Formats: sequence, structure tokens, C-alpha cells
Amino acid sequence: MNDKDNSAMKTLPSVDAVIIGLGWTGSIMGMELTDAGLNVVALERGGDRTKEDFLYPKPADELKYGVRLEMMQRPKQSTVTIRRNADEEALPQRHWTTFHPGDGVGGAGSHWTGVLYRATPTELSLKSFADRTFEPGFLPEDMTIQDYGVTYEELEPHYDFFEKVAGLSGQAGNVQGEIIDGGNPFEGPRQNPFPLPPLPRTLTDTLFTEATKKLGWHPYPYPSANVSGAWTNPYGMQLGPCNFCGFCSNYGCLNYSKASPQTCVLDALKQRETFSYRTHCEVTRIVKSDDGETVKGVVYRDGEGQETFQPAGMVILASFPLSNVRILLLSEIGKPYDPVANTGVVGRNFSYQITGSIDMYFKDHQFNPFISAGGSGQVIDDFSPDTFDTASHGFIGGSYIYTTQGPGGAIGAIRTPPGSASWGSEWKKNASEHYGHHMMLGTTGTNMSYRDVYLDLDPTYTDPHGDPLLRMTYDWKDNDMRMTQFMAERMREIVAELKPDYHTESFKQVGDHFDPSHYQSTHLTGGAIMGTDPKTSVLNRYLQHWDAHNLFVMGASAFPQNMQHNPTGTVAALTYWSAKHIRERYLKAPGPLMEKA
Repeated sequence: MNDKDNSAMKTLPSVDAVIIGLGWTGSIMGMELTDAGLNVVALERGGDRTKEDFLYPKPADELKYGVRLEMMQRPKQSTVTIRRNADEEALPQRHWTTFHPGDGVGGAGSHWTGVLYRATPTELSLKSFADRTFEPGFLPEDMTIQDYGVTYEELEPHYDFFEKVAGLSGQAGNVQGEIIDGGNPFEGPRQNPFPLPPLPRTLTDTLFTEATKKLGWHPYPYPSANVSGAWTNPYGMQLGPCNFCGFCSNYGCLNYSKASPQTCVLDALKQRETFSYRTHCEVTRIVKSDDGETVKGVVYRDGEGQETFQPAGMVILASFPLSNVRILLLSEIGKPYDPVANTGVVGRNFSYQITGSIDMYFKDHQFNPFISAGGSGQVIDDFSPDTFDTASHGFIGGSYIYTTQGPGGAIGAIRTPPGSASWGSEWKKNASEHYGHHMMLGTTGTNMSYRDVYLDLDPTYTDPHGDPLLRMTYDWKDNDMRMTQFMAERMREIVAELKPDYHTESFKQVGDHFDPSHYQSTHLTGGAIMGTDPKTSVLNRYLQHWDAHNLFVMGASAFPQNMQHNPTGTVAALTYWSAKHIRERYLKAPGPLMEKA
């Protein structure tokens, strides 16, 4: 958008920096930039949400939050269209099924589960690993994986700091190169142990640990941002120990035990005189400057529909990954990706996440699923991308395999035998008898990026303002399905050790197509990726836009492909990494932090 487009708009006084979105990354950037002395304003599309909104018993409502998804965006306000290939017509998501984008202050960081991981060194340099490991021609021709452009060693101090901000609970497996029993021996080396010990064990944890150890694998506790003890973080924010109430994923934490922007950052940030934020302000465009090298602010609509231009010396785009990409496309900043010509970058390398599960019934075990926490569970990483010979099984990538307890809500936790009645007195009897007797196994895996999987603007469907919706072109690929089938076999080995009375499975097969009607994950990545080559990335390795040096883009939209582990830890570490270079280098000498080759 250029100057002539906003001549009739209300214009506000300029600020040093404007942040688009006030979730994890926006909150962190607010702290970092105000620390540097900047006057910062954040614009949030949704409403305000404070810790007081999480007071008991407000969040303990499964129908409101777990079923009706009260903390999510409303599709009628903004949605996406989805198709599986270029020959299909993309159709809009009218209900959130396959993923759950958050709404309001805190974003998805308010309703997340609380599982907080680091990427492995290999995942951050996956293309280099593949070039060293696989024979030429092994990777599919249409696979477009890349290195991040930043190493684990460079990010480690920022992982460490964010884990202190979140009060991470768990057991380290590699501290300064020393492998620690009971932790994850395959993780990258940490400079410090976890801030807090693991959450208490449940029966599911014990059974999983016993079975996987018998198989020669290496179980460890979930790294949990549901804190195991009282914690005061570096910003002076206090969290209380998790009481296993079970209201985690899709809920705000009623006990102030789950790390979120509200419990870890925002109350400290709001006390700073140089920070302010506005809610119900939907940014529609980032405004380009006439110099062709910078941006000069943003245009947004407020809750009354008033279009407003907010000038700023720097713009931080920090919204949900899909929103980041759409705003860049609407603003015409960066060349849109064209999969046919294989040119352009904005929308390129979109990826998702591959999951599968097994549900087991034990007549003689009562698991008490109402006693649960989002980050409670046991995991193995024995089948990560670099821990075994994936080539012999026909794929690149890997998954972690886990169990977790509950949740035990009266709606979502109901299980009945396969083939039994779905209503009536028989259903009620089965539901009562089976409640609490089920244990799950899950797998969460990598998803590679491909030439024909991407994001662009939909030519048909628009939002209430007349702007095109974002279009997602996405389908499963054989490489990732072979990986899932390999993990299914490993999980069946666990089932054989545990000997349930019966079990059911949910895994994708080679040849299956993406079905957006079922929940998959909210771990969407790519579309505005980072790298060291402006021909294949939107951002340089400091998350600075190649085409506008005062525009920085945060979030998982920067991932060149998706990793096996949950993205929040890496998203936060990259934000602190970017902030470090903004503060130490950019503010002293504004300009590109990397030169184009």
C-alpha cells in the first residue's frame, strides 16, 4: 500500500515501533523494545483478555471453551479457504476443525496446551543434514526443505531465557554435553537444567515408561509450561503450582499455573510508560515508503470501523502464521510465490504437522482422567530425524511418541466400545463403564515443505471488508505418510507390551488426502520463511524482511519446514534472537542486517 491509498484516513502521531498482534511474540518484543527506550504501541485484532478473565470458575466450562471454542477467532470475521491441489476449488473453513487460531490479547499463547520444546540442532539445519546423509536423488524432486540460517548454538541462550520466563518444568537430558539419566538423551546440549522439576507422575506415565524401557527406548517427562512449583520469572511475574485441574488446551489457566503472555509477560509490560496497546484493531495493510526500502506504518480498522493510519519508525508483524502471510500479501511486500514458475517467496514452504494416535482400553485400570495437566506425560525421541536410519525406511523426518493424561471432561472424555450403540440406554451404560479406563498413545511428527504446498490470496472469497481471504493449498505426501506408518509400527510395539483389552487406531496411510474436517494440530508453519538467500526466503536470518529493513516478522511463519516438536519454544527463542540484533545493531545503524547476495 502506498501513500496515495491512505490520504483520507485518520492519522495518528508517529511511534518508534508498532507491533501487530499481542500474543507471545508481540509481548516479548514489547518488553525488548521498551527496554531499549522505544515508544511502542501494539495493535490487537481481538478483545482484551487479562488474568482476571481466568479466575475460577470462569475457565472450567467444557461446553464454552472445549466445544464452542470461545477463545478462538470467529470464522465469520476471518477464515481461510482450503484445497488439496491446484485443480480443486478452495472452500472456506466455516467452523474451526483442523486447527484453532486464537483470538484476543494473548492469542494462541492463552489457550495452548503448555508443552514447551526446543528444536534439535539437526532440525534447524535440516537441508545440510540431508545433503550429508542421503544419496543424491533420495529426496523427492518437489521437496523444498531449507536450513533456518541460524544454529542451535546461536539460539541456545534464548531458549534458556524463555524457559525461565515460562517456568519450564521437566528433566534435562543433556547439560553442557553431559547426558543425564531420565531426561531426553537426544536433545541439544543445554547450559542449565530445567528451572523446575517435572510434574508429578500419573498411571499413564508409569505404564508408558515401563513399556518403552523394556523395548530399549529412552522415556522422559514432557517439558511442561504447566509449572510444577511456585515460580517467579525474570520479569517478576509469579506462577503457582499446577493442581491438575485438566482445563489446559483450549482454556485459560484458572490457577495461574500455565505459562502464557498474561501470566508471564503482559502485567509487567503494561506497567511501562512507553508501552500502550489497543484492542479490536484489525491491521489490514503495512504501508510502504516511497524510498522502496522501508515501511512507514500500518493501516487498521478499529472496533467502530474507523480506518486509521499509525505511522511508525519500525513495524513488528507478530500475529498468527496465517495472518502474517496474508498481511504481507495484501500489503504487496515481497513477491508472491508462484509454484508453477517456482518464483517468488511470500506463501512459499507452508507446512503443517503429521500426527497419529492409539486409544487403549484397560478393564482393570482406572486412570482418573479428570486429574490431568496439558504438559503431563512421558515421551520418547528415539525416532527423531537423526537418531536412526530413516533412509532404509524410505523417508526423511521423524516423530516423538508420547502418552498424556486426560483431559477428563464429561463431553470430550467419553469413550465407548467400537461398534456399540451411539445413543440410548446402551450408550449410557457403556459410557459410564468405560470412563477412566482408556489410555492414549500419540505421535507428533515432522512435515516437509513441497513446491506445490503453499499459501496465496483466494481469487473468489473475501472477508467482510472485501479483502481476499488467504488460500491454503495442502495435501499429505508419501514421504510423510511413510514416516507415520513407521511410527505406527513402533506404537504397536508399545501396545503389545501393555496388553490392553482392546485398542483402536487412527493413522494416515500412503495415498490418503488431507481432511480439514478433523482436528490435526494448530502448529502451522511457513509462508514467510527465514533464510540466507532472498530468492528462497522472505526474511533474513534475523527475521528482518529482505525488501523493507524496518519490518521484522515473528512467529512460526518463519519456519522453512515443520519440526517434530511443538513450535512455541523455537518461536520465542527466534523472537529474542531477533530482538538482540535489533537492539545491539539495528537501532544503532538502521539498515539491512544482511546484504543480499
